[in-house]
Amino acid sequence: MGRPRCFCEEAALEKALRVFWAKGYEGASLTDLTEAMGINRPSLYAAFGDKEALFCKAMARYADGPAAFLRRALEEPSARRVVKKLLRGAVKLLSDPQNPRGCMSVQAALASGTDAEAAKNTVVKWRKQAETEIRNRLKRAQAEGDLTDDIDAGDLTRYVVTVQNGLSV
Repeated sequence: MGRPRCFCEEAALEKALRVFWAKGYEGASLTDLTEAMGINRPSLYAAFGDKEALFCKAMARYADGPAAFLRRALEEPSARRVVKKLLRGAVKLLSDPQNPRGCMSVQAALASGTDAEAAKNTVVKWRKQAETEIRNRLKRAQAEGDLTDDIDAGDLTRYVVTVQNGLSV
């Protein structure tokens, strides 16, 4: 039986999230991560697995924390309010001086080589899921008569996501 952990996993994960957000997956070294988290490498591996597993956990925390505005926006009663809340949420996230610059999912995807293929796939999956959820919400708006049928929900989704990504970059 090993020693009990001497650190708060939630706080350490939050610090790892910030490092990945600021530096991207490949730019975040294990030294960067362990120093920010205030733990050593064996503790990182014991608590979170390898760097890739830590990144996946950090992405999940990002989705449930700073990027949670996406899920809240999808609950809005009209397509107009969904898009408005998505864009305002992105602006608020991106303009908060307490956050690293840009969007974590965009930062992580900008530079990734073959060594980061799994992390890149995690980000791509997350972004595709978000895009699917937005498109489905806009299609629902059409079915409810809130959005006219002459608007292509897929095209509108890609436009909104492109604007969000542009804000991030």
